[in-house]
Amino acid sequence: MAQQLLMPKATAIWLVDNTALSFDQIAQFCKLHPLEVKAIADGEAAQGIKGLDPISTGQLSRDEIARGENNPAYKLKLSEPKVRVPESKRRGPRYTPVSKRQDRPNAILWLVRNHPELKDAQISRLVGTTKSTIEQIRERTHWNAANLTPMDPVTLGLCSQIDLDMEVEKAAKNRPLPTAAELGATLQSAQETERLTPSFEREEEKEIDADAVFAKLKSLKSSTKDEDGDDRY
Repeated sequence: MAQQLLMPKATAIWLVDNTALSFDQIAQFCKLHPLEVKAIADGEAAQGIKGLDPISTGQLSRDEIARGENNPAYKLKLSEPKVRVPESKRRGPRYTPVSKRQDRPNAILWLVRNHPELKDAQISRLVGTTKSTIEQIRERTHWNAANLTPMDPVTLGLCSQIDLDMEVEKAAKNRPLPTAAELGATLQSAQETERLTPSFEREEEKEIDADAVFAKLKSLKSSTKDEDGDDRY
């Protein structure tokens, strides 16, 4: 992987302000045009950008700057990085170790049962298999279908939990909304509930007739006296 300078414009600003390097040297080192470096020195370009010290970032040494200042024809060179960052590999079919390839059918069966929304291409990316194998397991025509046991591919080490969650999330976004029949019983709308009369609502109180109440009390007292008179005999 070719080594590249971090934040070229910010580095150019720092070199213009803090060194005696020529515009051509700074332009060559920062991969800029000499006129752009001149505009930076004149304050016509890169306004508001804070300069970045390439010495503190380990991309240029003081000795290298001194060589360039003493020789206008000298071309600055990036310092060797102390830590090598591995180059990211191009995404392709997932490689599955030979020791784990026998577990792939079980992982495919688990994915088919627990995440039916996943497409064949997504399952293929997760466990590194082919679409024909996935189709055989779906239709139970796989040569070892009778002996397959659904097993979590994350537990088997065929994929990471993050990769699985990402694929499930992608499939959920593309999945159509469920119909009313699939949802079954649903909540009633606000308009329907507003028309309903609550069962706990109190009945309207009837007007009280005072004469009827006193007449009822008198009848109760007279009946009580009669009962007391019968007990004496």
